[in-house]
Amino acid sequence: MVHDLDPFALRISGDFGVRWYGLSYMMGFICAYLMIKWLSQRQRSGLTPQMVGDFVTYAAIGTLVGGRLGYVFFYGPDLLLKFKSAFPFWGVLAVNEGGMASHGGIIGIVIACLLFARKYSVNALYLFDLVAVSGPIGVFFGRIANFINGELVGRPAPSDFPLAVKFPQDIEMWPAQEFSRLPELSTVTEKLGVSRDQWLELLGKFNMDQSAREQVYGTLRKIVLSIQDGNTAVKQAIEPLLVPRYPSQLFAAVGEGLLVFLILFLLWRKPRKPGFIASVFILLYAVVRVMDEHFRMPDAHIGFQWLGLTRGQWLSIVMFAVGLILMFVWSRAGSLKIPGWGRGHSIKLNRK
Repeated sequence: MVHDLDPFALRISGDFGVRWYGLSYMMGFICAYLMIKWLSQRQRSGLTPQMVGDFVTYAAIGTLVGGRLGYVFFYGPDLLLKFKSAFPFWGVLAVNEGGMASHGGIIGIVIACLLFARKYSVNALYLFDLVAVSGPIGVFFGRIANFINGELVGRPAPSDFPLAVKFPQDIEMWPAQEFSRLPELSTVTEKLGVSRDQWLELLGKFNMDQSAREQVYGTLRKIVLSIQDGNTAVKQAIEPLLVPRYPSQLFAAVGEGLLVFLILFLLWRKPRKPGFIASVFILLYAVVRVMDEHFRMPDAHIGFQWLGLTRGQWLSIVMFAVGLILMFVWSRAGSLKIPGWGRGHSIKLNRK
């Protein structure tokens, strides 16, 4: 199938409207609030609804700031020195360039938990557990939004793979990665009023004429948008030219999101020491992420690294090592167990 989903849930005008990506974050934070509120009441933790609301606000800011800075430092440090005359002026703030990094988001949430614990004199490890069990819900929605946007695409899949998806967004990378393939798009551009001769002329001037280069990129973008707008002729013309790919975003939604959530939620049915759920999350997420990345294309400007692994996989390996250390340290702590959601004992959340 050819991916033809519109990234806008509601397009008001041009590139202005309500995007599925923004809605996914909103749904993630709402679900996190409801889950944390339910758990804290079930466990009689002493967190009031007002405190839960404040905590989710802290976590939301930590997610957004940490996620963006994580991408900048882990994947695109050049954005630190990239400035424009138009809004948002600084590359770090241009979230449309690269987006967010989940590992950075996790770091941001950790910092948010520490700040909240210090302000309200709450056990930080318990807060880690709360975000660990609720965070994967947000990951689930986020990966679904990645699929709708046609980003973080999967590696090439066998042509007979039943779930294979062809992403028109691939062609926007052709000028830098597969320039020789651009002439093949003449049968597609003709559907949009750009004749074969006009298209080939633009390609011939691509390296020497800035205007021609902009027209090429503009035409590629127009092809993608026309498919999202339901242009069947363009969709049919481009399908034979696209590579079938694994729907890695959906794999990640199920693995990093749904599966991790269900395991952690079931584990917390019984009493656990503070930090246990968080450390299991770190280990689980790291393992699932390494597996998911086997189906996902690495960032184009980074590619594969040592031992043929991606940067996301190496970050996850480091994450797994940290998780093992934290599980060892936290399991040896003398703190009392936190009741599971299946029990009704009260707990005290003073800082340790």
